[in-house]
Amino acid sequence: MNGIKIMNTKQRCLIGLVFFLISYLFFSKLLPNVSESVDFAHWFNLIGACFLLSFNDAFPKTKINKVGSVLTALGVVAHIGLCTIDFIMSSYGNNEIEKAELSQHISNSPLLFYPFIAVGPSLLFLGLALHAFTFIKTETVKSLMVIIGAVAVGVAFFALKNGVLMVLSCAFFVLGLGLLLYKRGI
Repeated sequence: MNGIKIMNTKQRCLIGLVFFLISYLFFSKLLPNVSESVDFAHWFNLIGACFLLSFNDAFPKTKINKVGSVLTALGVVAHIGLCTIDFIMSSYGNNEIEKAELSQHISNSPLLFYPFIAVGPSLLFLGLALHAFTFIKTETVKSLMVIIGAVAVGVAFFALKNGVLMVLSCAFFVLGLGLLLYKRGI
Protein backbone atom coordinates (compact mmCIF):
# COMPACT_ATOMS: atom_id res chain seq x y z
CA MET A 1 0.00 0.00 0.00
CA ASN A 2 2.88 2.37 -0.75
CA GLY A 3 3.83 3.03 2.86
CA ILE A 4 0.31 3.64 4.16
CA LYS A 5 -0.15 1.79 7.41
CA ILE A 6 -3.71 0.96 8.28
CA MET A 7 -4.68 0.63 11.95
CA ASN A 8 -4.95 -2.91 13.14
CA THR A 9 -7.88 -4.30 15.11
CA LYS A 10 -6.26 -3.81 18.51
CA GLN A 11 -5.50 -0.17 17.74
CA ARG A 12 -9.10 0.46 16.66
CA CYS A 13 -10.35 -1.24 19.84
CA LEU A 14 -8.01 0.86 21.98
CA ILE A 15 -9.17 4.08 20.29
CA GLY A 16 -12.75 3.02 20.97
CA LEU A 17 -12.01 2.39 24.65
CA VAL A 18 -10.28 5.76 25.08
CA PHE A 19 -13.03 7.72 23.31
CA PHE A 20 -15.75 5.85 25.18
CA LEU A 21 -14.15 6.53 28.57
CA ILE A 22 -13.63 10.20 27.72
CA SER A 23 -17.33 10.47 26.82
CA TYR A 24 -18.23 9.19 30.27
CA LEU A 25 -15.92 11.77 31.85
CA PHE A 26 -17.98 14.41 30.01
CA PHE A 27 -21.30 12.77 30.95
CA SER A 28 -20.31 12.69 34.62
CA LYS A 29 -19.26 16.37 34.43
CA LEU A 30 -15.74 15.46 35.65
CA LEU A 31 -14.60 17.01 32.35
CA PRO A 32 -16.38 20.29 31.65
CA ASN A 33 -17.87 20.88 28.21
CA VAL A 34 -15.66 23.67 26.88
CA SER A 35 -18.04 24.75 24.12
CA GLU A 36 -21.72 25.61 24.02
CA SER A 37 -21.93 24.75 20.34
CA VAL A 38 -20.27 21.30 20.40
CA ASP A 39 -21.64 18.35 22.38
CA PHE A 40 -18.28 16.73 23.11
CA ALA A 41 -19.77 14.02 25.34
CA HIS A 42 -21.93 12.62 22.57
CA TRP A 43 -19.29 13.06 19.84
CA PHE A 44 -16.77 11.09 21.90
CA ASN A 45 -19.44 8.51 22.72
CA LEU A 46 -20.45 8.13 19.09
CA ILE A 47 -16.89 7.76 17.82
CA GLY A 48 -15.96 5.46 20.70
CA ALA A 49 -18.96 3.19 20.17
CA CYS A 50 -18.19 2.90 16.45
CA PHE A 51 -14.60 1.92 17.17
CA LEU A 52 -15.75 -0.56 19.84
CA LEU A 53 -17.37 -2.51 17.01
CA SER A 54 -13.81 -3.67 16.26
CA PHE A 55 -13.99 -5.97 19.29
CA ASN A 56 -16.14 -8.23 17.12
CA ASP A 57 -12.98 -8.92 15.09
CA ALA A 58 -10.61 -9.08 18.07
CA PHE A 59 -12.06 -12.08 19.86
CA PRO A 60 -12.29 -15.73 18.75
CA LYS A 61 -15.29 -16.85 16.71
CA THR A 62 -17.06 -19.14 19.17
CA LYS A 63 -20.84 -19.54 19.39
CA ILE A 64 -20.97 -17.22 22.39
CA ASN A 65 -18.82 -14.63 20.60
CA LYS A 66 -21.09 -14.75 17.56
CA VAL A 67 -24.02 -13.81 19.80
CA GLY A 68 -21.80 -11.19 21.48
CA SER A 69 -20.94 -9.79 18.04
CA VAL A 70 -24.61 -9.41 17.09
CA LEU A 71 -25.43 -7.75 20.43
CA THR A 72 -22.40 -5.46 20.14
CA ALA A 73 -23.38 -4.42 16.61
CA LEU A 74 -26.97 -3.75 17.69
CA GLY A 75 -25.65 -1.75 20.65
CA VAL A 76 -23.46 0.36 18.38
CA VAL A 77 -26.45 1.06 16.11
CA ALA A 78 -28.45 2.03 19.21
CA HIS A 79 -25.65 4.34 20.39
CA ILE A 80 -25.65 6.01 16.97
CA GLY A 81 -29.41 6.55 17.29
CA LEU A 82 -29.13 7.76 20.88
CA CYS A 83 -26.37 10.21 20.02
CA THR A 84 -28.39 11.46 17.05
CA ILE A 85 -31.38 12.07 19.31
CA ASP A 86 -29.14 13.88 21.80
CA PHE A 87 -27.59 16.00 19.02
CA ILE A 88 -31.10 17.03 17.98
CA MET A 89 -31.96 17.73 21.61
CA SER A 90 -28.87 19.91 22.08
CA SER A 91 -29.69 21.83 18.89
CA TYR A 92 -32.62 23.37 20.78
CA GLY A 93 -30.10 25.23 22.94
CA ASN A 94 -31.83 26.75 25.97
CA ASN A 95 -35.35 26.19 24.65
CA GLU A 96 -36.50 23.91 27.46
CA ILE A 97 -40.09 23.79 26.16
CA GLU A 98 -39.01 22.31 22.82
CA LYS A 99 -36.64 19.89 24.58
CA ALA A 100 -39.45 18.73 26.86
CA GLU A 101 -41.79 18.24 23.90
CA LEU A 102 -39.19 16.20 22.00
CA SER A 103 -38.43 14.16 25.11
CA GLN A 104 -42.14 13.50 25.65
CA HIS A 105 -42.56 12.48 22.00
CA ILE A 106 -39.65 10.03 22.23
CA SER A 107 -40.94 8.61 25.51
CA ASN A 108 -44.36 8.05 23.95
CA SER A 109 -42.94 6.35 20.86
CA PRO A 110 -41.95 2.72 21.54
CA LEU A 111 -40.25 2.62 18.13
CA LEU A 112 -37.78 5.25 19.37
CA PHE A 113 -37.75 4.80 23.12
CA TYR A 114 -36.92 1.09 23.44
CA PRO A 115 -34.33 0.61 20.68
CA PHE A 116 -32.48 3.90 21.18
CA ILE A 117 -33.01 4.90 24.83
CA ALA A 118 -34.17 2.14 27.17
CA VAL A 119 -32.76 -1.11 25.80
CA GLY A 120 -30.60 -0.65 22.72
CA PRO A 121 -27.54 1.14 24.13
CA SER A 122 -27.24 -1.50 26.87
CA LEU A 123 -26.75 -4.12 24.16
CA LEU A 124 -23.27 -2.72 23.51
CA PHE A 125 -22.31 -3.43 27.12
CA LEU A 126 -24.04 -6.80 27.05
CA GLY A 127 -22.33 -7.83 23.81
CA LEU A 128 -18.88 -6.85 25.04
CA ALA A 129 -19.52 -8.56 28.39
CA LEU A 130 -20.51 -11.71 26.50
CA HIS A 131 -17.25 -11.52 24.55
CA ALA A 132 -15.40 -11.24 27.87
CA PHE A 133 -17.35 -14.15 29.35
CA THR A 134 -15.65 -16.53 26.91
CA PHE A 135 -12.44 -15.96 28.90
CA ILE A 136 -13.99 -16.50 32.34
CA LYS A 137 -11.98 -19.70 32.97
CA THR A 138 -8.60 -18.46 31.75
CA GLU A 139 -8.80 -14.72 32.50
CA THR A 140 -11.26 -14.67 35.39
CA VAL A 141 -10.37 -11.28 36.90
CA LYS A 142 -10.29 -9.45 33.56
CA SER A 143 -13.54 -11.06 32.44
CA LEU A 144 -15.25 -10.19 35.72
CA MET A 145 -14.03 -6.59 35.43
CA VAL A 146 -15.87 -6.29 32.11
CA ILE A 147 -19.01 -8.10 33.27
CA ILE A 148 -19.28 -6.30 36.61
CA GLY A 149 -18.33 -2.98 35.00
CA ALA A 150 -21.07 -3.38 32.39
CA VAL A 151 -23.72 -4.02 35.04
CA ALA A 152 -22.36 -1.26 37.29
CA VAL A 153 -22.56 1.35 34.50
CA GLY A 154 -26.26 0.57 34.08
CA VAL A 155 -26.95 0.65 37.82
CA ALA A 156 -25.00 3.90 38.29
CA PHE A 157 -26.77 5.56 35.37
CA PHE A 158 -30.34 4.30 35.58
CA ALA A 159 -30.88 3.44 39.26
CA LEU A 160 -28.49 5.65 41.20
CA LYS A 161 -28.12 8.50 38.68
CA ASN A 162 -24.61 9.00 40.02
CA GLY A 163 -22.10 10.42 37.53
CA VAL A 164 -18.98 9.61 39.54
CA LEU A 165 -19.99 5.96 40.01
CA MET A 166 -20.92 5.82 36.34
CA VAL A 167 -17.47 6.96 35.21
CA LEU A 168 -15.72 4.67 37.71
CA SER A 169 -17.81 1.74 36.47
CA CYS A 170 -17.00 2.64 32.88
CA ALA A 171 -13.29 2.85 33.73
CA PHE A 172 -13.46 -0.61 35.33
CA PHE A 173 -15.26 -1.95 32.23
CA VAL A 174 -12.80 -0.29 29.83
CA LEU A 175 -9.76 -1.46 31.82
CA GLY A 176 -11.03 -5.05 31.79
CA LEU A 177 -11.58 -4.95 28.04
CA GLY A 178 -8.18 -3.37 27.48
CA LEU A 179 -6.45 -6.03 29.55
CA LEU A 180 -8.29 -8.78 27.68
CA LEU A 181 -7.38 -7.16 24.38
CA TYR A 182 -3.69 -7.34 25.15
CA LYS A 183 -3.86 -10.86 26.55
CA ARG A 184 -1.48 -13.16 24.75
CA GLY A 185 -3.14 -15.01 21.88
CA ILE A 186 -5.78 -12.43 20.91
